[in-house]
Amino acid sequence: MRAAVIGIMVLATPVAAHAQSRAPAIVELPLADLSARIASGQLTSQAATRLYLDRIAAMDRRGRTLRSVIAINPDALAQARAADARAKAKRRLGPLDGVPILIKDNIETLDPVATTAGSLALKDNVTRRDAPVVARLRAAGAVILGKANLSEWANIRSSRSMSGWSAVGGLVRNPYALDRTACGSSSGSGAAVAASFAAAALGTETDGSVVCPSAINGLVGLKPTVGAVSRTHVVPISHSQDTPGPMARSVRDAAILYSAMVGSDPADADTKAADAHRADYAAGLSEGALKGVRVGVLRPDMTPDLTVRFDAALAVLRAAGATLVDVQRPPTPGLGAAEQLVLYTELKADLDAYLATTPAGVHTRTLYQVIAFNAANPEAEMPYFGQETFLAAAKTKGLADPAYRAAREKGQAQAAAAIDTMLKTANARMIVTPSYGAAWPSDPVHGDQSSDASASQLPAVSGYPHLTVPMGLVRSLPVGLSFIGPAWSEQTLLAAGYAYETRAQARQAPRYLSSADAGSGMDGVVAPRSSVRR
Repeated sequence: MRAAVIGIMVLATPVAAHAQSRAPAIVELPLADLSARIASGQLTSQAATRLYLDRIAAMDRRGRTLRSVIAINPDALAQARAADARAKAKRRLGPLDGVPILIKDNIETLDPVATTAGSLALKDNVTRRDAPVVARLRAAGAVILGKANLSEWANIRSSRSMSGWSAVGGLVRNPYALDRTACGSSSGSGAAVAASFAAAALGTETDGSVVCPSAINGLVGLKPTVGAVSRTHVVPISHSQDTPGPMARSVRDAAILYSAMVGSDPADADTKAADAHRADYAAGLSEGALKGVRVGVLRPDMTPDLTVRFDAALAVLRAAGATLVDVQRPPTPGLGAAEQLVLYTELKADLDAYLATTPAGVHTRTLYQVIAFNAANPEAEMPYFGQETFLAAAKTKGLADPAYRAAREKGQAQAAAAIDTMLKTANARMIVTPSYGAAWPSDPVHGDQSSDASASQLPAVSGYPHLTVPMGLVRSLPVGLSFIGPAWSEQTLLAAGYAYETRAQARQAPRYLSSADAGSGMDGVVAPRSSVRR
């Protein structure tokens, strides 16, 4: 089965010589600037696409071996040529026209590549249909460059998983320190955008999988209000909490991408109100957006290093004109158990419904059959961790189960009330808090290690929006600042994030260190002896 893993990989191939010498043309180039260059004729979409493909070929499976890209779209250059023709004819479709974007590999595209969710069970899942969110990007002229690696099954298979690993793609490596997690499940999207393999990427989140890889890879990531973006043709976990979200290197770039993603979808009832919230979110950005704005400050337990970084971020917010008011998180007893029951129950129902729509070549048509597939292929599918979450989900009693319904109602109400209470107590428009602690080591033996800060649960369970913006480095590793608000407050959060980002200038490009800086304290205080005594 190891050979099978290698056999199905769609690896990037060099499309032009001397990739490294040409790479600076797109390394750290903002999406907005790339768009402007395409519009002015300074750079063609084809040239930009080739530069990204060259960089992927040089660094993803060779060189730094980030393993952030599962498949290259063979139609990408054709899409870029079409974009160049529109630009030449002065018929560009908007700021995304001709801009290469990566799509997390649990989101379907009509291009001739499989949507695998990282699992060999879906290696033949070539649906030739666009998820509506991808169709919106395609209608805006975006070049679908390829598919990004992810934590297999969006990190729901096991509670002992190692984030960023999938049987199809291998382990995504963090470009800031190659021995550290890229977090996930949108780990490939995070690492790829940080490494300038694309202008931006789509991720998905159920609880933390846009904001964590964004924060830990030094990116801006937005988990939207649930219902703002369609989930149709996205390999699901939970219709209560799932949502695609944009991941980019700046707030403006994330806002441009998000503007094209929002919209109602008749096949996704939760998006009924989305059309009313379609807007040019980038146009609403302002450096003065925080002047006179009251902001609630939530201080979790933090390491001293993270505390220093957070305090520095708060000083920037004050300098931008914000009034800061400390808040306390209200108690939420039983929230974790309620969320777990909801996710497990909806996983079984939603995944079975999705698998029923896959092509005939996909032979795993239910969660039970996926479990059996994994058990039959343990060397390829379960070399590091098992599938105890899948097994627990298979035992749930369905969407009509009274316990599930009570847990869903309790969890959503409790999480929303906690955020609403903090906002009301502080008379604030948003809450800021550290997104996560710094990246932990990728550990195939013990799996993911807990972070010393995590801001994702309340906005995830409530369905409220959550934005993370780079806050700087802690011992060479990025950390993020979270902005959390009520439903449909994306414009407010993006504007605040932009005002902070503009003043802080906290993002630093990755250096591809082999290991994170542990600090000089690891050396001890005693100098080594010049000779050995016996």
